[in-house]
Amino acid sequence: MRAARYLRWFLVSILVLFIAIQLVRPARSNPASNPSANLMAHATPAVAKIFSRACRDCHSNETQWPVYSQIAPISWLLAYDVREGRDHFNYSEWTSIDPDDQDKLLGGICSLTRRGRMPMPKYVWMHREAKLSATDIEALCAWSEKMRDTIQ
Repeated sequence: MRAARYLRWFLVSILVLFIAIQLVRPARSNPASNPSANLMAHATPAVAKIFSRACRDCHSNETQWPVYSQIAPISWLLAYDVREGRDHFNYSEWTSIDPDDQDKLLGGICSLTRRGRMPMPKYVWMHREAKLSATDIEALCAWSEKMRDTIQ
């Protein structure tokens, strides 16, 4: 009898804590950006499609925030991942990136996708459509190499 009472209080406490953490809301924004500054202005339709399904949510100002991104503590993790992704590479702000950094980022597109590091495995787990095929990776690598040749 006593154990049941403790269990009930424990479960009520967990529920109250879960409700209370919903009050801590992370920033979930999509800053306005100039379409002509977007790297996708230079992408082929095939590459743009790959970026849209596998890269956009973390590496652009066009994140599509799913319903579960409003539930703490998941919301905290997603907001952190998007912020980190944009800090590393935000293709919506391509023209504001230094040419040397653009070159490194374009090289990283190929090497990270070939090694299976991008998109991140935890993202692919939740977004199966983001999984890159060998054809997708080769298209990204060929395109990024051509883009590197255009950097001045």
